[in-house]
Amino acid sequence: MEQLLICNARILDPSQQMDQIGDILLEGGRIAKIGQGLKAPGATVIEAKGLCAVPGLIDMHIHLRDPGFTHKEDILTGCQAAAAGGFTAVCCMPNTNPVTDSQDVLKYIQNKAKDALARVYPVAAITTGMQGEALTDFVRLKAAGAVAISDDGRPVENGGRMLEALKEAQKVGIPVISHCEDLTIIDGGIINKGQISEELGVKGMDRASEDSITAREIVLAESCGGSVHIAHVSTRGSVQLIREAKARGVRVTAETAPHYMMMTDQLLRSRDANFRMNPPLREAEDCKAVIAGVLDGTLDCIVTDHAPHAPQEKQDFMKAPNGIVGLETSFGAAHTVLVKQNGLPLLKLVEMMSTRPAQILGLPGGTLKEGAAADVTLIDPNMVWKVDKTKLYSKSCNTPFDGMELTGRAVCTILGGKISFAL
Repeated sequence: MEQLLICNARILDPSQQMDQIGDILLEGGRIAKIGQGLKAPGATVIEAKGLCAVPGLIDMHIHLRDPGFTHKEDILTGCQAAAAGGFTAVCCMPNTNPVTDSQDVLKYIQNKAKDALARVYPVAAITTGMQGEALTDFVRLKAAGAVAISDDGRPVENGGRMLEALKEAQKVGIPVISHCEDLTIIDGGIINKGQISEELGVKGMDRASEDSITAREIVLAESCGGSVHIAHVSTRGSVQLIREAKARGVRVTAETAPHYMMMTDQLLRSRDANFRMNPPLREAEDCKAVIAGVLDGTLDCIVTDHAPHAPQEKQDFMKAPNGIVGLETSFGAAHTVLVKQNGLPLLKLVEMMSTRPAQILGLPGGTLKEGAAADVTLIDPNMVWKVDKTKLYSKSCNTPFDGMELTGRAVCTILGGKISFAL
C-alpha cells in the first residue's frame, strides 16, 4: 500500500483546532496517523520543517468554462491551475454551454474530471438555461452530483421565483448560492460607479445593485426559514447587511475574494481590462469593510471566482468580458492581506479556504482527521514571490496580480495521497 510520510510540519487543522508540530502518515489514499516521530519503513518521506501542513484547500466558486468555452479554460487545465495554487477541490459554476442544468451536463463534467488534478464538484443552475423562469429539478440534479445550485453569472431577477427556489432547496437539502446583482440598476455599467467611472466617461455599476439583492435574499431566506449563501461580496453595505442578519439568526453565509480586499477602482485609470470583474473593484472604504467582515466572522469563506478569458478577449477595455483568473494567486494574496497585514490567525485563514467551504456545501475534505481523504496542502508562509502571468498553468492569463509581490505560497499539493503539484 502506497505510503507518504510528511515530517516535522506545523500541522494546522481547523476541524480539530489543531496547531502543532508533527508528522502525518498518508496510506492508501487516507490519513492514517498524526503524531510525532512517526516511522513508516518504505514510505516516501517529505521533510516539511518550516512548512505548514493544512487540509487541502477548497475553492467553492470558480468557472472552468467547460463545456462550451474551452478556448478560455477546460476542466483539466483549470484543475492544474488549482493544484498549483494548493487546491485539492473546486466547485464549478453552471454558466457553461450548455448550461449545467441537466444530468447529462453533470455527467460530462464528472467524467472529464476523473483525470483532473483536483476534485471537481459541479454547481447546477437554479433555473432552466439560467433564464430566471422555470426552476430546474433540484432532486434529480442533487442525485446526479450537484453540490449546490446557483445562476451565478447573473441573478434570479424575479423575487417570487427566488423565494420558490429557496423553499424547494430547503426541502431537498441543497445549498443555494446567490449572485447579488440588480440588472436594472447596473444597466450596462462595466466598472464601479463613482469618481473613476466619471473621470473615464464609463458607465458605472452602482453598489446599490449588489446591496439591494443581498438585502432581498436575506429577507427571503428569513421569511421561509431557509438558508442562502451570498457570492463574491464586494461592498461595505452588503457586509453590514450580512452582519446584521447573522446577529438576528438568519441562516446566511457569505464569501469574498482577495481582490476585494487589496485593490480599488483607482486601478481602472490604466484602462486595463484585467482589472475588470463582476462585481467590480470598489473603493478604499469597501476594502476596509470587507477585511473587517473577515476579521469579525461576518464573511465565511475566501474564494477566487476564477473566470478565465482569452488574451484577445481582454484587449478592448470597453468591450472585454468581466472576470479574472485567481486560483494560483489566491492563497498568497489572502495570506498577504489578512495574515501579514491585518493579523488574522493562519488557522482562521485555513478554515476560510478549506474547512468552512466543506461545511457549507457538505463536502468531504477540509479536515486532517484520521481516516479522512489524504488531501493535504503544504504551505510556506514566509515565501516571498512575484506573480508572473506568463508562468500560470491556466489557459488564460487575465490576472490583476501580475508583477505583485506576495508572501505565502502553496509549495506542494497532495490529492488522495499522491503529489499533484510541487514547486
